[in-house]
Amino acid sequence: MSDGKPYGICILGATGTIGVNTLDVIARHPNQYHVVALSANSSVEKLLQQCLDVNPQYAVMVDENAAEQLEHHLKVGGCATQVLSGKQALEEIVVLPEVDYVMAAIVGAAGLLPNLAAAKAGKRVMLANKESLVMSGKLFMDAIHDNRDKGAELLPIDSEHNAIFQSMPPLVEGQQQKAGVTKILLTASGGPFRTWDIGALKDVTPEQAVAHPNWVMGQKISVDSATMMNKGLEVIEACWLFDVPEDQIQVVIHPQSMIHSMVSYTDGSVLAQLGNPDMRTPIAYALGYPKRIDSGVSQLDIFDVARLDFEKPDFERYRCLQLAYDAHRIGGYATIALNAANEMAVDAFLNKRISFTTIPLVIENALEQAPTGTPEKIDDILAQDLSSRDQSKRYISGL
Repeated sequence: MSDGKPYGICILGATGTIGVNTLDVIARHPNQYHVVALSANSSVEKLLQQCLDVNPQYAVMVDENAAEQLEHHLKVGGCATQVLSGKQALEEIVVLPEVDYVMAAIVGAAGLLPNLAAAKAGKRVMLANKESLVMSGKLFMDAIHDNRDKGAELLPIDSEHNAIFQSMPPLVEGQQQKAGVTKILLTASGGPFRTWDIGALKDVTPEQAVAHPNWVMGQKISVDSATMMNKGLEVIEACWLFDVPEDQIQVVIHPQSMIHSMVSYTDGSVLAQLGNPDMRTPIAYALGYPKRIDSGVSQLDIFDVARLDFEKPDFERYRCLQLAYDAHRIGGYATIALNAANEMAVDAFLNKRISFTTIPLVIENALEQAPTGTPEKIDDILAQDLSSRDQSKRYISGL
């Protein structure tokens, strides 16, 4: 606890899967954590119930009409939570002095600016938004490093990166080689179409794509898992988090999702983190770090698992994974274009404007048009993000 008081928590994206699970873990430790602020885009009913349950000081609705509705319902319910609206309000709540930890769980590029603000304010950033590092890797990591004296920390929430973090010794960035780390083995379920005939993928429906075999996730990340773009984004994120080149990261398809990732060492050792597929485990690890706290997750019964299977990814089946490796190898503006185009393509697929197999074509088109070089300012990153979105929108409209 901070000076004997419960740690103040801000949850960005409170009504999503990560936000809901974070509140579940926090509820198990009422004396250690206090919810200061919650945010959502437009889910009034869900955020209303969360505010009534935990009584935060602030609640942010990005959508202004939704904010007005929330404020009205809170007053009727006798809840004193102050309601703010708009994107700027997200940056305001993460820098509040009473906030110690920020759960960064807003999906997509929308999470970048508040996450950066939290880093610069010296908060523990519990990162469940991989797009922040995909879009602004060096800029984001510099913000963490430059504000360490204020208390800035970065702890990964993705189950894979959290597993890698647990399987590595505490290190100063850039020292992995001295510690004998030779390779990161990033596991992937392979998604719902791992065993489908490749020719049948063109007929995949949004309903089929969001039905993940192992994890309960939002629609966008579920589609990313089906294309394995989610794993591609994780490769890029891992490069920045652990200061390794992309050729030192090997994706391993592991259908059971019990081994969350592994780290290989020069002496032949391979350390792995195992557990039931439940996001409360990495959330609890980040909240309690360096201690471990109860997450509510049942213990893994290794006899029930019985077997663990591993496969190499087929880059023809998972074209998006190859594009992510290519984008990171190019660097700079390419990864921004990759992320922006993917978000546009997934949205178009979910709204049945393009087929499942068109998603990588949209991304490939954006990468071909991305400029060379590396952006040095946040404005350059945001400008490229907007440009790639516009290009992708035109490409989709022309199909």
